[in-house]
Amino acid sequence: MHRLASFDVSRQFLTPRGKLAAQVIFGFLCGAAMIGLRSLFDIWAPVSGPFALTYPTVLLATLYGHWRAGVVALITTFLWAWYFVLPGVKSFLFVDPTDPPRVILNFVAGAIVLIFAEAFRRAAHSTMDEIREAADRRLTLLADLEHRTKNNFALVASMLEIQKRRIPQSELHGPLNDAVGRVRTFADAYSALALEQSDAHEVAMRPYLEQMLSRLETAALPPHVTLFLEIEDAMMTREIAVAIGLYLNEAVSNACKYAFPRGRSGTIAVFFHLRDGRWRLTVEDDGVGAEAEAMAGGGLGSKLLQAFAQQAGASHHAGPILNGFRTEMRKMEEELA
Repeated sequence: MHRLASFDVSRQFLTPRGKLAAQVIFGFLCGAAMIGLRSLFDIWAPVSGPFALTYPTVLLATLYGHWRAGVVALITTFLWAWYFVLPGVKSFLFVDPTDPPRVILNFVAGAIVLIFAEAFRRAAHSTMDEIREAADRRLTLLADLEHRTKNNFALVASMLEIQKRRIPQSELHGPLNDAVGRVRTFADAYSALALEQSDAHEVAMRPYLEQMLSRLETAALPPHVTLFLEIEDAMMTREIAVAIGLYLNEAVSNACKYAFPRGRSGTIAVFFHLRDGRWRLTVEDDGVGAEAEAMAGGGLGSKLLQAFAQQAGASHHAGPILNGFRTEMRKMEEELA
């Protein structure tokens, strides 16, 4: 319905002459369609309502072909109905003395339909153009905000690094390193989004998540740990995509940190599946399992995972499984873009 409302037969033509030709031809085609329909109707009820089909023809021609198409359709159908349908048939002469005012009245009515149809078409197209411009402005502002957010995160991380160097107590460096890592994670999430999706309102999740995991694998994954991916295609809003990306980054980082101590080898598996509008993000490892839960369960990482899940409108679940640990975010209601 939205495409039908915004349809314009001459929009694809760039030159004024091309647009005019398209509008005139469209008006003739509308008139020809009405003549064909009227000819079929005359088999059942000849000469009745000679101008009845002129009004919808003019309306449609004007709405989708501008006023020029409406004028062409009005003149074509009106003259045809006057000559072939109105008594006497095949003549512009009037048999009934009341026909002249009736013909004039029908022509005026058709012209009124044309005028109001053109006014409505212009108002509708003007409104749609304003909506598009407003949407473009919002997307531009959103992209600028995300760019500034990424830069601000990077600035905070740099300030924390400087502050760490000024603290002589080495036991305080660990918490600061964790803070720096998480801030850089936020920056990477927005950076990957900007790199893969440009200014689009909808985000293709597969390339976005794969890009994030590729960066994380290069920067943080130990050499003795492998990464397995199974990510399905989906389009989601930017806000939800960022929340999912942050959740994924935090979950994988926790697995790298806690699941494979003392050089233990293993695998981290990431699954993103969709079924009937519902989606599920799962991060599983075959590491130390319950021990990882004891180390990470009550910390900042767990609280961040819960916050990211809430931002995505989803639920967070984490716990040991057979031979490992699972972190999962589920959305049971439809959230696809």
